[in-house]
Amino acid sequence: MGQHFLFAVAVFQLFLILPVLVQAQSPSGFISIDCGLVDEPSYRDEITAIDYTSDTQFIGTGVSRKISSEYKLNSLPRQFWNVRSFPEGNRNCYTLHSGQGTGSSSKHLIRARFMYGNYDGKDTLPKFDIYLGSKWWDSVEFENASNVITKEVVSIASSDYVHVCLFNINQGTPFISVLEHRVLNSDAYLVNSLQLFARFDFGLQDTKIVRYPDDVYDRIWIPYNSSNLKHIKTSLWVDQGASSYSFLPLPPSNVTRTAAVPANASNNIELHFQFLPRNNASTYYAYLFFAEIEKLEGNQVREFNVFVNGDLLNSNPVKPSYLESIYYAALVTEPELKLWINGTNRSTLPPLVNAIEIYMTKDLLQTQTDQKDVDAIMNIKSTYGIKRNWQGDPCTPVEYLWDGLNCSYAGSGPRRIISLNLSSIGLTGNIAPNMSNLRSLESLDLSNNSLTGDVPGSLSQLHSLKDLNLEENQLTGTVPMDLYESSKNGKINFRFGGNPDLCYPDSDSCQNKSNTIVISIVASVGGAFLLLAATVIFFIFKRRQLVPTRVSSPSSYYKLNKEVQSKKQQITSDEILSITNNFGRVLGKGGFGTVYHGYLGNTEVAVKVVSPSAQGYLQFQTEANLLTRVHHKCLTSLIGYCDEGPNVALIYEYMPNGNLAKHLSDKNEHVLSWKQRLQIAVDAAQGLEYMHKGCKPPIVHRDVKPSNILLDEKFRGKISDFGLSKIYANEGDTHVYTAIAGTTGYLDPQYNISNKLNEKSDVFSFGVVLLEMITGQPAIAKTDEGKTHIIDWLKSMQSESEISDIVDSRLEGKFGTDSARKLLDTAMACVASRSIDRPTMGEVVKELTHCLAMETSPSSLIHDSFYGISGESSLAR
Repeated sequence: MGQHFLFAVAVFQLFLILPVLVQAQSPSGFISIDCGLVDEPSYRDEITAIDYTSDTQFIGTGVSRKISSEYKLNSLPRQFWNVRSFPEGNRNCYTLHSGQGTGSSSKHLIRARFMYGNYDGKDTLPKFDIYLGSKWWDSVEFENASNVITKEVVSIASSDYVHVCLFNINQGTPFISVLEHRVLNSDAYLVNSLQLFARFDFGLQDTKIVRYPDDVYDRIWIPYNSSNLKHIKTSLWVDQGASSYSFLPLPPSNVTRTAAVPANASNNIELHFQFLPRNNASTYYAYLFFAEIEKLEGNQVREFNVFVNGDLLNSNPVKPSYLESIYYAALVTEPELKLWINGTNRSTLPPLVNAIEIYMTKDLLQTQTDQKDVDAIMNIKSTYGIKRNWQGDPCTPVEYLWDGLNCSYAGSGPRRIISLNLSSIGLTGNIAPNMSNLRSLESLDLSNNSLTGDVPGSLSQLHSLKDLNLEENQLTGTVPMDLYESSKNGKINFRFGGNPDLCYPDSDSCQNKSNTIVISIVASVGGAFLLLAATVIFFIFKRRQLVPTRVSSPSSYYKLNKEVQSKKQQITSDEILSITNNFGRVLGKGGFGTVYHGYLGNTEVAVKVVSPSAQGYLQFQTEANLLTRVHHKCLTSLIGYCDEGPNVALIYEYMPNGNLAKHLSDKNEHVLSWKQRLQIAVDAAQGLEYMHKGCKPPIVHRDVKPSNILLDEKFRGKISDFGLSKIYANEGDTHVYTAIAGTTGYLDPQYNISNKLNEKSDVFSFGVVLLEMITGQPAIAKTDEGKTHIIDWLKSMQSESEISDIVDSRLEGKFGTDSARKLLDTAMACVASRSIDRPTMGEVVKELTHCLAMETSPSSLIHDSFYGISGESSLAR
């Protein structure tokens, strides 16, 4: 039989004596969606009696539009009058729940239909992709505005839901007209995943189609007509074969009661189908259906052979039974299908064909997120009304992972959510109970929101949890004992600073709360105790006013390592008061402490007093430990420390010109010169390069921004504030997975999505700093349209913008043309969206050093030069 796989008809003929068993399905089990329907919630189609519903319950994005009136013909089904268009987002997904509880025991028939109809008034045909879950389904292309495109797949159901997603490929706005879901038998078509190529009814009139209620599965049969064929038909009922054929739902009687025969005296039927290369299918299945619909006289014979691409399909001549369907199937691996249906020498009647279905094999089997994780994250989304573009499966495909999530991808089992970052998105109310249903969660960040109520004890049931950040909320009460013990033992990195009414079970603050309750009770019994209580509280407050305090935390069970204690000067809390002159001069305030000016002997110093929080103490430990092992002229130096009871402080060298952010502010009268900016950039880059390459194992700063670049008396730059820094576990490591930390506007977007931190995250942040130094603009600027990031602002500039429109106007044109161009090229390379496209800090140092050297050239001054943002640099990837 050559290279074709042939199904033996002899096997099928063994079943021809069995009764017909066809399971009909009620249309109530259908999901039929009129996409973009908003005028009414649902309606019943007059022809099919199928109920179509609005898509608002299946998707939360997109806009409803109507096709142009010139395309709204009487013959056009109502389902095409509206469309849902998706002008925003790269991926927009419908979620279909079968409601059958069928799970993996059945197959889905999913059909998506599209008609452009110039709905947007642009009269421009779009092109976009459609996905089934995480797998590419097909591209949607149009021949004209009235062209109806139908995409249909049959796929095994791996769960009780399926995602149908439209992807923007930058060739027009995606849209959809109709979406339909039907359930088939589990054995239907034998193959797990198939995409429909064609489904033809031979002998049907041009203007007709056959679908539900004639076809119980609502398959759409369209007419196939050719000048080489003529039609024959019968009004009698045609049985769907003498076998149940559960693995192949046979055509309904309305399809098989019509047929095609040769139009001339020929005894042959020839059919030719060309498969398009873009279908990307290696195998095609062709199902041919035959039924004799003419009552033959005693001397009449109709029999024929079927050839597929030259190979005989049937072992014996095909002799269709009267008013009974039979079928033959062929597997084709060539890019075309040529069918010859040839009458035999003894046949007195020409051959016939009633219908044909052709499918392409398609890998649509899904590796989805665990159902329990999906249910939990969807409940979290609903509870907080999260507006992020959380579409489709949370973890697949990998390149469209939901914002703020990271998932496990080991093995072939369901994906599990292992990290959830909902920091700074305005959450209110209690911590959602469904957080505890994400059983594989390793990192949870709910910081910088407005959450209230208690910390649920169920969080301690997350046995994989390693990092829990609840800072800067309005949580109250006492931390659950299990979480406290896990945090105390170092199993969980637990941070909750910035919640004034939340405390550990055995901390002073919790005990003070208890005392307050007792005092209130005593006061209600007799007012005589009020004076005593007030006096006690006064003295306690005065005593604690000496140095800012921190709450007791599991971190307080750890002291600085011996290296810190041996190499750096230990200072008492009383000495801190003396050094800072009772905290007389504030140099600055940060998230985890206040910095004061002071003198240690005759040496000016900066004293950072750590804020009263567990995270503040953790940052103190990180910074102190790190600064004992790094020594570089471009990193601030640690002189001493205080770790005495509730009083924690770090003593640094004093940097008289403050931080870079102050000098870049338009409120500062002193304007940094172009050469000063280049020198500061070189200094800071060298400091970061030392951390990345000079330290073994490497260190990632994780919070590079202008306020963390300090300036000495000669305006030379030094990197500071290492409290969020991460040290690789091993020298050979290329990255580390960790909770998201840093400052909005400077965060590496790839790290923010994946929790995967590496040196290139610092490169991105440093690139934003360089853009601020060049333009004098903040990382995020407030405009009439909202907030605009400096990267987006630069990309919006015209390609032939003057360099003077980009560089800080306060410089009044006093900068070098070539160095400005090179610096901008370097900065834009640093902020590439993909980390692999960014340079290393070593490469950045070389480029910046070159920029600084170029500044001494007489030709560096600019005079009405032009610069294109899209220009290439040596660092452009």
